[in-house]
Amino acid sequence: MRANPPRSGRRRTVAALGLGVLLTGSLYGLGPSTATASSHREAPLIAADPAVDNTDLYAFVSPERPDYVTFIANWQPFEEPNGGPNFYPFATDATYHIKVDNDGDAKPDAEFRWKFRNVDKRGNSTFLYNNGPVTSLDDENLLFRQTYSLESKFDGESFKTRVQDAPVAPSRVGAASMPDYATLRQQATQTLPGGWKIFAGQADDPFFLDLRVFDLLYGGDLSETGQDTLAGYNVNTIALQVPFKDVALGGDATRNPVVGVWTTTERNRVRIAGGGSSGDRVQVSRLGNPLVNEVVVPAGLKDTFNATRPDRDAQIPALVNRVLNPEVPKLIEAIYKIPAPATPRNDLSEIFLTGITTKAGGPIKADLNSQLNNADVKASRFTPSEQLRLNLTVPVAGQPNRLGVLAGDLQGFPNGRRLTDDVVDIELQALVGAAQAGKLVDALAAGDAVDANDQDFTGEFPYVALPNGVSVNSAGGQRPAARPSSDATPNSLTGALTSDTAQPAPATVPVSYAAGASGLGILVVAGGLLFFLWRRRRQRTSADPDQTLSL
Repeated sequence: MRANPPRSGRRRTVAALGLGVLLTGSLYGLGPSTATASSHREAPLIAADPAVDNTDLYAFVSPERPDYVTFIANWQPFEEPNGGPNFYPFATDATYHIKVDNDGDAKPDAEFRWKFRNVDKRGNSTFLYNNGPVTSLDDENLLFRQTYSLESKFDGESFKTRVQDAPVAPSRVGAASMPDYATLRQQATQTLPGGWKIFAGQADDPFFLDLRVFDLLYGGDLSETGQDTLAGYNVNTIALQVPFKDVALGGDATRNPVVGVWTTTERNRVRIAGGGSSGDRVQVSRLGNPLVNEVVVPAGLKDTFNATRPDRDAQIPALVNRVLNPEVPKLIEAIYKIPAPATPRNDLSEIFLTGITTKAGGPIKADLNSQLNNADVKASRFTPSEQLRLNLTVPVAGQPNRLGVLAGDLQGFPNGRRLTDDVVDIELQALVGAAQAGKLVDALAAGDAVDANDQDFTGEFPYVALPNGVSVNSAGGQRPAARPSSDATPNSLTGALTSDTAQPAPATVPVSYAAGASGLGILVVAGGLLFFLWRRRRQRTSADPDQTLSL
């Protein structure tokens, strides 16, 4: 690995495609009309392109370094540990991004970009990933490996290379091939000048939930809950830890503590089967808050939504109109007779579109995680958009609660997202009205009955658990049940589990906290839609009273 001081980014050249190649190759056009989405296979096109499918984003203050923020982004869902011989490399014809907005204009002020490269020694001599035990990342028995470069840019400047040829932790082949995978993880975790910590490689998928929600919402009678669908699967993880001053507006997290975060994957507009690409870069995956595209956006709009930049969120009427009346509450009402909350959802608009702030005129009387709360933000340039917002100055919780802000734990989701935050239960409660009522809805208090990850997280960077090395269908397809919240409590933001003293979620919570926690990404879009439609109606007639909050 080579760590480099900041320097001018290398200008990319576009390879000219010969006519013969164009005639014989298969072309794939990418762009807004054909782009793919993020999360676990939730959009039509991204489901066929797993290497660039962004599954989850986490952003939290680093427990052991309270002046640093950690970003964890995952790609390529449902990696079965025995998926050889090619296993699961990062795409080399795409770039992976983490973007940070600190002034509220919905455009990145800090951006981090990863590019991956293959080192493949197999050629025509073997199909094996490794031809003997691998004890280090430079072990000659490891026949296929990857390296990456990390670039960054700030405040509109050009990208500068921060590191080149950094090693990627390989896919975990098995105990015979990689008897000490923890050593490989350690060797792939690096510290750069400036205190940055970096990691890229395979890890256990930290997202926990029962995906049978799609079987008519847990079987129609809540009988299909309690199974962590993602237990045993791996993902490709990129983790980055940087000091607050590198992402806060003006480098001052005291005056400007709030940042908004999202990830993207980008490809050249034209791809050729068998290799090669051309054209400008287009966004093919996007992810901020969890589950937005899965449970809010209809199938016909998923690809468009994920190709859209945050600063354009409110400019898509079809999307806005769709999310004004989200589908899930109606389904819950039809199946479980729990009334869908009334609209417009001004509380959700504040939580997800603007962040929680008293400066937007919303119903939540608290200043938590909106860029409008930054002292140096120009309110006139603020643009509501879907982002994962985090207040960097909220102290690390001594006893994190899986329900985050909903349970009065202000460091949890939707104020950023920790590895242990139970976003499915939080969002279900929000959809059925917990945010408006100020208390949990008892009929769905158990949620999906998956309250924690099946693997313990670690107490140090990159925090995610080691990748699984045993097949998912081992033991006859039955895996250990997910750990209930009553059995283990995360001792840090990252979710290291150390005791059996978990705090039960309160049945009743302060209204402001409940409203904040109910922030489903679904609702974020709903808020944006409400605001957008209000603006349109206001232009048409002043006689039509509108209940949408003003910004």
